Amino acid sequence: MTSWLARTKALPARAEAFAWARATSLAWVLALVLALTFAPEAQAQTSPSMAALSLESAWRAALANDPTLRAARAAALSGQEQVPQARSQLLPQVSLSLGAAENKLDTTTPDPSGAPFERKQRYSSNTASISVRQPLFQFAQRATLRLAEAQVAETDAVLVQARQELASRLAQAYFELLLADDQIALVRAQTSAHTTQFDAAKKSLAAGSGVRTDIDEAQARLDLDAAQALEGQQQRTLSRRRLQQLVGQAFAEIRPLDVQLLHRNPPQPGEFGGWLALAEQQSPELWAVRARSDAARAAVDRARARHMPTLDVVGQAGRGTSDDVNRIYGRTNSFSLGLQLTLPLYSGGAIDSGVRQALAEQTRADEALAALRLDLELRLYREHRGVTEGLLRIKALEQAVGSSEQAVQSSRRSYLAGIRTTLDVLNAEQQLATTQRDLSQARYAVLLSFVRLQSLAGVFDDTRLAQLDGWLSVSLPTASP
Repeated sequence: MTSWLARTKALPARAEAFAWARATSLAWVLALVLALTFAPEAQAQTSPSMAALSLESAWRAALANDPTLRAARAAALSGQEQVPQARSQLLPQVSLSLGAAENKLDTTTPDPSGAPFERKQRYSSNTASISVRQPLFQFAQRATLRLAEAQVAETDAVLVQARQELASRLAQAYFELLLADDQIALVRAQTSAHTTQFDAAKKSLAAGSGVRTDIDEAQARLDLDAAQALEGQQQRTLSRRRLQQLVGQAFAEIRPLDVQLLHRNPPQPGEFGGWLALAEQQSPELWAVRARSDAARAAVDRARARHMPTLDVVGQAGRGTSDDVNRIYGRTNSFSLGLQLTLPLYSGGAIDSGVRQALAEQTRADEALAALRLDLELRLYREHRGVTEGLLRIKALEQAVGSSEQAVQSSRRSYLAGIRTTLDVLNAEQQLATTQRDLSQARYAVLLSFVRLQSLAGVFDDTRLAQLDGWLSVSLPTASP
């Protein structure tokens, strides 16, 4: 009986020792995770070749480094050559022809006496000619020129669109990295609070006023903190790599968001109708599809022009020596100037079929333009609401954070007074951390929606970039020891 009572009394002490060992190992895990989190920054700051990255400097680097944008530039340069190629068909066509040959002529002539007369000759001949053709009426070629101009306009619009989309991709990568930093900071603060609560629960149990449940609840929250720390580190590593691929250079830090600046001078989205009218005029997506529709109309005109006659001025001058077997060693000079009219009569129905095909392509281009207008309006509306409603959500979450902080303080006082339990304090702290996380996400979501709204409207430029960069803090963050 005595040994059984001794073992029973030893159980809480063993459980407490086990919990303490588990918490100690967990502390080492958290320390390792946080060390890995901030190790790249610490190493980067010691390297003089790495510089801090602002949003403006990231934009400049991305403009020079992004392969998608470089491909769009190359496509625009390639497309611009279509206009001079099409125009060349309306300009004079000049060609020069030169020829030289060694000839052998064997002639057999019957003699009146019946004996054949054979004659063998070897001689050189050469010719030279130059011809000029100037189109006068070429309706198909003029339609081809309009088609080429429309195609060049489309490639130029695609280049502008690639630049606007790069702004959205860069802002998303930049804000995702900032959000990952915020999440890690929240996990650090949450872990510190849970560790304090765990120590308090352990001391209460040792003093005889606490219960083992408080230790288990605090331990469970610490386990969750370890998992969230690992998840935050993974997300931060991925976000950092994505941003580094966009800018094409290593960087030590990025400038964080200045919450006070954002609070004092929030984005001003204005009225939705103004953005819609702006997008109708400057959206590169609409430019590209409008150019495609114009190209389809020019293709219809070109197909119909195949019914039309063509008229050219043709001139030719030539000189030849021994260019005919009847004029061996003779020289000839020739010159001609005239008009050449070509009138298509019948082509087996190919021209009519080409016209019908071009009309169908024109209808498809017009309907694609109408569909894009509807889709663009919807996307503009979504991003505009993302800014306007996001600002209201930020205000509500800021109020919620203040209320949650007060709730945490009240729960801790009530816990010390014996009114609340450890679980009540942990729940209040969890609610505060969740609200802070939602607030951080809401701020970056508003800024990203604002960038996307400008990109969709085709107006994101250096001025708007400077405005966006103005919401970032001038001072760079430093890793906590």
